[in-house]
Amino acid sequence: MAAAGGEEQQMLTQRLKAAVHYTVGCLCQEVEEDKDVQFSKQSIAAISEITFRQCEIFAKDLEMFARHAKRSTVTTEDVKLLARRSNSLLKYITQKSEELASSNMEQKEKKKKKSSAAKGERTPGEQEAAVTENEDSNMA
Repeated sequence: MAAAGGEEQQMLTQRLKAAVHYTVGCLCQEVEEDKDVQFSKQSIAAISEITFRQCEIFAKDLEMFARHAKRSTVTTEDVKLLARRSNSLLKYITQKSEELASSNMEQKEKKKKKSSAAKGERTPGEQEAAVTENEDSNMA
């Protein structure tokens, strides 16, 4: 049973390596066209291997950061910690994480409004307006 799991893991690793190799090849092709340079198959393979190994290191580091914080989930803060040595990368990740957080907040607000409207409930602003109206009519 364990051997089957190991084979499956190895197969997934090979597929991932092939995907990285393909992506590196595409990127090298773009650079070739843009900069008028050539990449040998060996250099593309070397870049792919280095990229894959570095990603494995990143994955282990991210796992350790989360484990150190007694969490089982990697967060954006872990990714920022990993990218701390590259100012431009850290800035980019921070910007994207803020954009995602803002987008998520907007999505949650829309869902709240939809569910409140569907239930016939009032939003906090509508409730406050209703209370103010009621107080005004009581004073008259």
